[in-house]
Amino acid sequence: MTLSTQPPLSVLDLAPRRPGTDPGQPFRDAVELAQTAEASGYTGLWYAEHHNMASIASSATSVLMAHVAAHTERITVGAGGVMLSNHPPLLIAEQFGTLEAMHPGRVNLGVGRAPGTDQVTTRALRRGPNAAEHFPSDVVELMGYLDDESRIPGVDAYPGRGSHVPVTILGSSLFGAQLAAQLGLPYAFASHFAPAALEQALDVYVREFKPSARLEAPKPIVAVGVLATQDPAEAVRRFDAVGRERVRDMLGRGRATPFTEDEVDLILETPAGRQVLESMSFSAIGTPDRVATQLREMAASAGAAELITVHHALDQATRLDSVRLTAAAWAAGGLSGGLA
Repeated sequence: MTLSTQPPLSVLDLAPRRPGTDPGQPFRDAVELAQTAEASGYTGLWYAEHHNMASIASSATSVLMAHVAAHTERITVGAGGVMLSNHPPLLIAEQFGTLEAMHPGRVNLGVGRAPGTDQVTTRALRRGPNAAEHFPSDVVELMGYLDDESRIPGVDAYPGRGSHVPVTILGSSLFGAQLAAQLGLPYAFASHFAPAALEQALDVYVREFKPSARLEAPKPIVAVGVLATQDPAEAVRRFDAVGRERVRDMLGRGRATPFTEDEVDLILETPAGRQVLESMSFSAIGTPDRVATQLREMAASAGAAELITVHHALDQATRLDSVRLTAAAWAAGGLSGGLA
């Protein structure tokens, strides 16, 4: 990778719900983040579907995308992603066909196999426990609705038919890599929370890729955690605080009261606690220049065509600063003077 060919940066937002805020605050924050990313030169935004998680408000992904797209001008908005096992493909085609009609050329659809929640919530979503087994055929059915070749005679998506909304396969294992390669689609690896199989998955994807009408050559996309601050010690301190909060969210779910600081200290010494921290290991942390250097190294190592940045912060101001600082340092390193 040369300076002139560094990949574009995008931003993943889960619309975090912070303690003591009203239900609308995550969406005001999402708009502010989107406008900041657009002004800073990022090429895209991604929103992830999660359910029954008190700290995340991005459950109605397509609704959030519509809201953000209406409050921005150029930046693309994407699902990163829709958990297709939770939905009928026709419904998703209609939703994203509607988005594309409203905001032409600005919509991306990333789809994943996992339910994005626990088994009890999966049942509440009225999808069977084996719904994920149908993921490959669901993707094919979905693309048929978005193109002009519905797999079910007499059934079409309106809006949706002929929209050709870009589809990306999301994953954190070899399964998604192989499927994306077989279908000739972009593949986004969730290395921001599951980095272990990154190298192997991308190798499989590139090696087995079959060109398609949608994509002529492999397009690997890599997600990476980011926290840029002017003070490197402050970056480490804030990143550690995010790790501790993640322990509370992931291991303390269902508790009547959150873990105390002392309890978190003890948990971090256990295999479960260490696993939570290891899930965040694929991250670029430090000063803006250091973060940009780390991102370039990660992109070059992975052969990434795009980096999805996940800005780790417990407050909105820190997250916005990280977005701005990272963009400026990234642009300064490119001969074109831009993020793409």
